[in-house]
Amino acid sequence: MTLPATATLIVIDMQQAVDLPYWGQRCNPGAEAVVARLLAAWRKRGLPLIHVRHDSIEPDSGYRPDRPSHAFKPEAMPLAHETIIAKSTNSAFIGTKLERVLRDAKAAPVVFAGVATSNSVEATVRMAGNLGFETWIVADGCFTFDKTLLDGRVIPAADVHALSLANLSGEYARVVNSADILAEC
Repeated sequence: MTLPATATLIVIDMQQAVDLPYWGQRCNPGAEAVVARLLAAWRKRGLPLIHVRHDSIEPDSGYRPDRPSHAFKPEAMPLAHETIIAKSTNSAFIGTKLERVLRDAKAAPVVFAGVATSNSVEATVRMAGNLGFETWIVADGCFTFDKTLLDGRVIPAADVHALSLANLSGEYARVVNSADILAEC
């Protein structure tokens, strides 16, 4: 089966801010390479793709537009003609035109990759599912960071990532791997 011409790839928050040390340990160090392969496949087929950029309003965030770390990572750099949607909250649907763009394009499926699995990716994927979009999340095209619980215990990033994917699987999205997606491109 080949992905339909309406298959829309959305890459969330793949900006240099994710490399700042304050995030701590992350999982899936190969996610950027996966995202680069997905982008290359979408571009080769001329499929629609959207880059979501976080424009933080938090004073100490590396995602602030006035910081060098606000720039996209080289592996996920948008081309001049590609759509960029700026957001200032965790969900790419809040205060943006994303829903309208997807509905106008009759996007199906909507395929997500990016960072952080347990934050902006999860919030956006949940909302996409709730809005009725056929939603897929590329497990190996996402990553997240260690999470400190309120009692001080640290949950390793790989476990946080796995839990986020389990939370999304079924009700909100179809969880897939890049090899399966790329085989359809």
